[in-house]
Amino acid sequence: MAYQSLIHLSLDEPTHVVCVVGMEMCLELSGCAPHNCTSFTISSSPRVLVNISSLVPVATNKEGASPQLLLCDSMDVLVMVKSPSSDISKEDKVSVSYYQPDRKVPVATAELFLTGIGVSLDADIYRRGQVELASDKWAKKNWAWGPNGWGAILLVNCNRDGKAQDVDKTKVFLSEEINNLSPMMLSVQGPSCFLKTYRLVLYTSKEEAKKARVYRPPADNSDTFTFDLVLGPGCHTYTFPPLESSLKETFYVEATEFPSANFSGLISYSVALVEESENTFTPETLVHKDMVVFRVAPCIFTPSTQMPLEIYLCRELQVHGFVKTVAELSEKSNSQVASVYEDPNRLGRWLQDEMAFCYTQAPYKTLSLVFDTPRVSNLEDFPMKYSLSPGIGYVTRPTEDGKVITLDSIGNLMVSPPVRVKEKEYPLGRILIGGRFYPSKEARDMRKDLRDFLYAQQVQAPVELYADWLLTGHVDQFMCFVPTQVKGEGDKGFRLLLASPRSCYQLFQEKQEEGYGDMALFEEVREDQLLSNGREATTINQLLDDDDMRKQNDYVEKCIHLNRDILKRELGLLERDIIHIPQLFCLEQLSNVPSAEQTEKLYARPYFPNLLQMIVMGKHLGIPKPFGPQIKGTCCLEKRVCQLLEPLGFKCTFINDFDCYMTEIGDFCACVNVRRVPFAYKWWKMMP
Repeated sequence: MAYQSLIHLSLDEPTHVVCVVGMEMCLELSGCAPHNCTSFTISSSPRVLVNISSLVPVATNKEGASPQLLLCDSMDVLVMVKSPSSDISKEDKVSVSYYQPDRKVPVATAELFLTGIGVSLDADIYRRGQVELASDKWAKKNWAWGPNGWGAILLVNCNRDGKAQDVDKTKVFLSEEINNLSPMMLSVQGPSCFLKTYRLVLYTSKEEAKKARVYRPPADNSDTFTFDLVLGPGCHTYTFPPLESSLKETFYVEATEFPSANFSGLISYSVALVEESENTFTPETLVHKDMVVFRVAPCIFTPSTQMPLEIYLCRELQVHGFVKTVAELSEKSNSQVASVYEDPNRLGRWLQDEMAFCYTQAPYKTLSLVFDTPRVSNLEDFPMKYSLSPGIGYVTRPTEDGKVITLDSIGNLMVSPPVRVKEKEYPLGRILIGGRFYPSKEARDMRKDLRDFLYAQQVQAPVELYADWLLTGHVDQFMCFVPTQVKGEGDKGFRLLLASPRSCYQLFQEKQEEGYGDMALFEEVREDQLLSNGREATTINQLLDDDDMRKQNDYVEKCIHLNRDILKRELGLLERDIIHIPQLFCLEQLSNVPSAEQTEKLYARPYFPNLLQMIVMGKHLGIPKPFGPQIKGTCCLEKRVCQLLEPLGFKCTFINDFDCYMTEIGDFCACVNVRRVPFAYKWWKMMP
């Protein structure tokens, strides 16, 4: 007996065929029809389905009998077994009787006996958190986006202790780690005497085997969690031992990397049922193949408008006012504070600039993780890895040559809240990255492999902004998103805050006209602190009379306006969605670069602590204290920011720690990072 897609019947003896449950086979009826026969009847046992196209009835027999059908070459007669056979018997049967014209009794009858076997490879293609047999075999082989889509999903192994080595043939899982794996079920059913002559092969391509690992749990159902590696790097096929009886086994799959420019994120696994040859001169025969396709879940970044869960803070820094205020903010927003122990040589700059909290998600699990773009060759130097709360993963994305420029930092990446642009929905927001907009010898740009990685995630379509005019080159230097609770038609639920030198000059002009032109910035700051940052106590009159400063900020205003137009177009924003925050900049040369890399080009740096680099904790905002002119005992910059934000329901707290955000430590956001609530929207329901 052998599997056939086209079955030829015989009048001499019954035909015996092995068929796979759920697979249709075509019956060739004309070949064995007796001479002068023009019609036929067909009947089947209950577990066999018969489907006939081009029905042309020519006569009807007595009540309850099968109708006579016209015999023609263009007709397709398809048969399918609904369930596996328990043994090789004559239970599953199809009978075809042939008739000559004007004869009510058949002149001959052909019999077909079917042995049904079930071979199926299944996963959670309906995204319900459990493995189900696919009602549509085609659906397993094609992954579909959208609310009515289908397809199984894999999570990347984000274990902070590192992935399994390629040479490891076993792996010990913690009980909670098993929940991060995607189950894949293999089942084979049929008569034992038949299965002994066949073998099973589980396989994928060599390239896809590098992207994921398939594990087999202990066969003895022991309490240990030592799994055997079945498929993975260097091992893309697995042949099962000879089958003794029906088989039902669950495997567990994990991805080893996120989608990238060279990896679509799709991984397929197949199982082949192969008939062994009885002699060495005849090759083995493929009886049946089944396949299931997984998509690796993307890395999803969260915007500042999502509620905070946990705040990571470098407590060892000599920025006590900053640490104290951030701890108070976390308490007000009901979020936890996690301490990160710092390398004193790095001074906290890596915490926000080099890594971001994000998450990855499957129907069966949502996993928070840190996405890291390292700046040092030894990954063990990162204290963050060892400070994470239990259950939080850690993934690195090093560059091929180990070199990283400032625009490669996560500080140059921001995420918008969910937006609708014309007819296109972005339910997970859009990634915003900064770079150059035109080539020049001094231009800096985000590295291509990091940029391509962000695009490859597909679910947060990136928008590129012009950021090369900034000293750090980071988009968070001139913009920020804050959530709002304003209820009104067309309200988007957030505001975009943009730095505005023009608004700052207007404010100072107002204060000058009110008679406060002699009031100075930085009066509360020690002279040595100002000197180390190239600043000095400057009055409103002096700032307004400084033509060079005005020209520098006119240039900055043009750069911000360019980005403002992009943001309005790409995020579907209206002018009412934008709030202009007073902020001044000054132009300086690049700092902390080798002299050989120094250029004549000047870059913008905040003149006073950057008000846009605030910590957003729901309605509580931690804003750098700008140390602006004191008017009647109140900083006029702080007062203007409160006037802009408090009517929207925000509580503004100004962080009094000049050293934290103006000295060599860098901007104060670099000393803290916030893990936020994942989106409620499931990424697989969207259309990229």
